[in-house]
Amino acid sequence: MEWMEMRDFNFSFGDYAMRLDLISKVRGVSAAENYFSNLSQSSKNKFTYGALLNCYCKEKLIDKALGLFKKMDEMNLALTSLTYNNLMSLHMRLGQPEKVPPLIQEMRQRDISLSTFSYNILMHSFSCLNDIEGVERVFGEIKENEKLCDWTTYSNLAAAYVKAGIHDKADSALKNVEKVMGPRNRLAYHYMISLYAGASNLGEVHRVWSSLKSSFPTTNSMSYLVMLEALAKLNDIDGIKICFEEWESNCSSYDMRLANVCIKAYLKNDMVTEAELVRDRAIKRSKGPFSWAWEMFTMFFLKQNQMDSALKCMEEAIYAVKDTEWHPKPENINKLLNYFKEEKDVDGAEELCKMLKKVNCLDSKTYNSLIDTYIAAGKPAPDMRRRIEADGIEMNLEIENALEGVCPKMS
Repeated sequence: MEWMEMRDFNFSFGDYAMRLDLISKVRGVSAAENYFSNLSQSSKNKFTYGALLNCYCKEKLIDKALGLFKKMDEMNLALTSLTYNNLMSLHMRLGQPEKVPPLIQEMRQRDISLSTFSYNILMHSFSCLNDIEGVERVFGEIKENEKLCDWTTYSNLAAAYVKAGIHDKADSALKNVEKVMGPRNRLAYHYMISLYAGASNLGEVHRVWSSLKSSFPTTNSMSYLVMLEALAKLNDIDGIKICFEEWESNCSSYDMRLANVCIKAYLKNDMVTEAELVRDRAIKRSKGPFSWAWEMFTMFFLKQNQMDSALKCMEEAIYAVKDTEWHPKPENINKLLNYFKEEKDVDGAEELCKMLKKVNCLDSKTYNSLIDTYIAAGKPAPDMRRRIEADGIEMNLEIENALEGVCPKMS
């Protein structure tokens, strides 16, 4: 669109809004804000304001989103269901489902018609609040308007029943998804497979999978990923093996995500040889990323108390990192550090810290755990203060107190 602007093309208001959204995705929110501020006053309208609000909501910038929403209201810009949907979606992403019903009430008071998406968010908010009666009440309201009731309505209802553990009602809702979703609706199939897995209905997972494959000339990697995740949830190891090998033998582009699901399932069942075979084939055929797979092996070997193997896998994970695409999970770092502390293994803790430093994961918590390991082992660490300072770690009271045990200040 930049070349169009350079040639003085006449943009519609919708074009400016689209441009703002693209800038946010490619260059970030600050660039989108600059673009918006440089628009002419006539171009600052409900479309571009709405696009900016959407940017804030996607980036979870709650204060900016609420401030802009208030400004739009004060300017008498026509607030629509889309505007409210953005705000409600933001609250849901921030784990604030209780803030959705009041916004729905505000829409009703302003005679703003609720869309299917609005009703679905409301149902989901009640589900998150463990109010299944509220979910059913909203569904009853949607049912009164057939135009608003589509397959997403039934899938949301099914998801609420799955979460509440009411599997018979979930099955009934999913049957309705199948009735109304229309032909060749891949996304609906994906939802059904995932939700039947959530309802622990392996038979229906396999049935819907067969129906999906017969409805399309080819089965893409995303469908296989959904199916593998469902089978993993139900711990159907035989099904995982068949599904993964079927995908692997036919895929034109090797997607490491599928291999990771398979590896995780095998390791969960202590099938380390099978997991290693999948990993090694993936390394030969895929460009990665491989760090997540190596991290899973690290934690498997930690559970087996095979620390040499665990550290070798962590080293491979760090070696496989490209740019900053991966960091070990904090809970996994804590488990490793706690192991070394309990075993009074200073050398192992130091080796791990050297690895973490390479991926910028050396922080005050890590240093505190390292110091605790020295204390547990009864060993001094005379250069620990210098190291902490050199690594730019903020000295807090907890570290200061711990240091007195291994590296006391000279009086």
